[in-house]
Amino acid sequence: MNPSRPALTYTLIAIVGLLTVAPVAMLAFGSFSQGLNAFGQFTTAKYVAAYTDPALLSVIVNTIVFVIGSTLVATGLALVFAYLNTRTDIPFKFLFGVLAIVPMMIPHLLFSVAWGLLLNPSNGLINAALMETFGLPDAPFNVYSLYGMILVEGLLNMPIAYLIIAPAMASFDVSLEESSRVFGAGTWRTLLRVTLPVLRPAILAAFVLGVVRSLASYAVPRVLGTPGRVEVLATYLYEMIATGYSPDYGKAAALGMSALATSVALIWAYRALTAESGKFVTISSRGWRPTVIALGRARLPLFGAVALLSFVVIVLPVAVLLYTSFMPYSMVPSAQAFAQMSWRHWLEVIEDPISLLALRNSVFLAVVGATLGVLLSLFVAYAIVKLRTRAAGVLESLTYLSFSFPGIVIGVGFMWFFVQTPLYATLTALLVGYLATYLPYGVRPLASAFVQVHAHLEESSLVCGASPLTTARRITLPLLIPGVVSAWILMAAMFLRELTVSVVLSRPGSEVLAVQILSFADDGLWGKLSALGIIMIAISTVLVLAASFVGARFKAMQGAAG
Repeated sequence: MNPSRPALTYTLIAIVGLLTVAPVAMLAFGSFSQGLNAFGQFTTAKYVAAYTDPALLSVIVNTIVFVIGSTLVATGLALVFAYLNTRTDIPFKFLFGVLAIVPMMIPHLLFSVAWGLLLNPSNGLINAALMETFGLPDAPFNVYSLYGMILVEGLLNMPIAYLIIAPAMASFDVSLEESSRVFGAGTWRTLLRVTLPVLRPAILAAFVLGVVRSLASYAVPRVLGTPGRVEVLATYLYEMIATGYSPDYGKAAALGMSALATSVALIWAYRALTAESGKFVTISSRGWRPTVIALGRARLPLFGAVALLSFVVIVLPVAVLLYTSFMPYSMVPSAQAFAQMSWRHWLEVIEDPISLLALRNSVFLAVVGATLGVLLSLFVAYAIVKLRTRAAGVLESLTYLSFSFPGIVIGVGFMWFFVQTPLYATLTALLVGYLATYLPYGVRPLASAFVQVHAHLEESSLVCGASPLTTARRITLPLLIPGVVSAWILMAAMFLRELTVSVVLSRPGSEVLAVQILSFADDGLWGKLSALGIIMIAISTVLVLAASFVGARFKAMQGAAG
């Protein structure tokens, strides 16, 4: 083996370890420290204070109900829609692909705000329209509740669950179901006794990942739970470090250790389940083809349900934000309302120095951060896929450790880390925090791209006299372009919309878009919030299109040169 390869792997272990292990270690040390200015003065008082707080019990109960409820909603919807897409003759199946991908581009913060604008009990557009139409004395819906939080978080996590369950559903060998029916079992009994048990690893994996995401969720609890005084762990931790004259970072770190341990255990279970799913592969021959089930009279009603969900998840949030950005105050759409539309909120945002600073900071972090993240991910993916050493296995474990990081918790860990350095309260601190949290989003697509580059291609080039650099430029790099573009797009989108790490690490001068939008929400400035939110979505779309265009052009140039 090339002697430089072990050095590369160990260097990457040091870098990734610094990004992932250091904040966890600092969180642990901080939980035993008196405070940020008394680091090293160890005490167990923070644990005693955190776990004997009378308010903790209701927070834990709310968190469990919120996490389990939203995950059941997400997994249940994903299971139904995956079955309809892969196994039935429902029309316009392209909607399922849109439903799975597009919502991931809408920031959770803006999605939550949109539903607050629609269903808040005081002047929500849907509530106001229903009260005006039917003469109701009170609002029929209240999104500022635990049930509202569960519904919105479930809709947000449904695309992720769908992307896990749908491929497993598509690769299911229907001969197993046909055998069940031959022996007299009906459709429902076959579904319960054959289909679902075989799909169990994928369903459980989607459920576990949903629990992790809901446990780490901050946007929905902050936007919808705080006005309704429904506290979950994320908002409870944030209040410890952001309210009052003396934030208690040690107490937050002590409580955060339990949340981190829970998330790590859940991610371990998720990886075990996804590894186990290979044992349930049922496609066995070239001639395999899924049997399409005729829906009959239910075909159009079910399609209507899918179209409605697509509208609710994709069109409605963006439409209500766009509408609100032009209105002087919350009004039910009408001729009178449309007559009062203006660009006032847009002009206020454009002229607001803090909003412009947040815009510049977010674009900088998205472009520079995604570029650095892809470069690091490229080397990490190479070591994991191509070297396959024991050290590479350690590197892989370190890389995916950040999948288990709840944003608020790891933000507290980085706070303890950066407060001891000149990086505290700078954009660099945010950049490092983003890279640590979202590194797996870059490694995954690049690792998949490296897997597709067979070693024989590189070996043939070297045998024919090409240098390693020429081989990399002419063979390897063009084949990696789709993975590089995918990784860059994903990381840039994540960095642009990031909230949970930002609310902890952001300080005056290092504001980002998500934090500024949240500030507008706290002040009830819905018009300015909506205008800035539409700008965020537009920038995200431009970044995605630009990266896709550059990737396509570069690949075409490489193909012409070859």
